[in-house]
Amino acid sequence: MIISTTDFIPGKEIAEVIEIARGSTVRARNIGRDIFAGLKNLVGGEISEYTELMADAREQAIARMIADAEQLGADAVINVRFTTSMVMQGCSEILAYGTAVKLK
Repeated sequence: MIISTTDFIPGKEIAEVIEIARGSTVRARNIGRDIFAGLKNLVGGEISEYTELMADAREQAIARMIADAEQLGADAVINVRFTTSMVMQGCSEILAYGTAVKLK
């Protein structure tokens, strides 16, 4: 599966636009990470526990978007974007989406 943030794939021609492919995950903080994050918040710097949590969430959202595109019969997903929203206090959704297409 080819994934691109552009609206084309260099060297390939789009034969058909299928529809939007999407994948999401909702993640919540946990008490262990919150304790370490609270300590780091006092001294400053990157909160690596949350960085890792969000990186894992992005990868899962991409994998789910790819699975959705494969189910649609796509060869590629173009114009891939990410968005995030807070579902509730301490709980966020990561959404990956793009246009599923068939290539010639």
